[in-house]
Amino acid sequence: MNRIRLLVPIFLLAAFLLVPGGLLSQDANNGAVPQAGANGDDDESALPRQFRELALGMDMDALQDALQRDGLFNFRGERDVSFVPIREESLIETSGSSFIQRAFFQLRDGELFIMSFTLSTELMDHHSMFTHFVRRFGQPTYLNPRESIWEDEDTRISLGRPLTVRYIDRRVFNDIVSESTLVESRRVHERQEFLDEF
Repeated sequence: MNRIRLLVPIFLLAAFLLVPGGLLSQDANNGAVPQAGANGDDDESALPRQFRELALGMDMDALQDALQRDGLFNFRGERDVSFVPIREESLIETSGSSFIQRAFFQLRDGELFIMSFTLSTELMDHHSMFTHFVRRFGQPTYLNPRESIWEDEDTRISLGRPLTVRYIDRRVFNDIVSESTLVESRRVHERQEFLDEF
């Protein structure tokens, strides 16, 4: 009987460690803290899509204006902007000052869909950021040693290691993933057709 009692916690620990990707769902946390965005009808529970004056969905001109006004960024205008014509995407990469070391902004069809901020580990630490996010957004939707993720229907916010915060427009991101899957599927099909020629 004592052996069974001893084996149950060991089994549960092993199951926890062997979850694919080390991911924890909100349900695994017994709902200790309500998840942000869990109630789709409550706008106040939706994850933020904005950091200071920078917001997902803004166009290139508005983004550049906001970066030039914000003292946290050392934005140099067009020198920090690059274009990826094949994918109709633009990228702004700029250094920061104080708490932000570097920042990346990715636009598709002229609209911002990813904001990524690498923070100074001399001025900020992962524990403080994680604790703040849990207090603000609830327990993460997914959690592993490299990244904590909060998401709702429209937005994903991730806190990664090294100390990086990302805001992602999920709808645009999911469209890109779907397109990539279709392209890969087409390549596999074309490859098989070529093999069948022999």
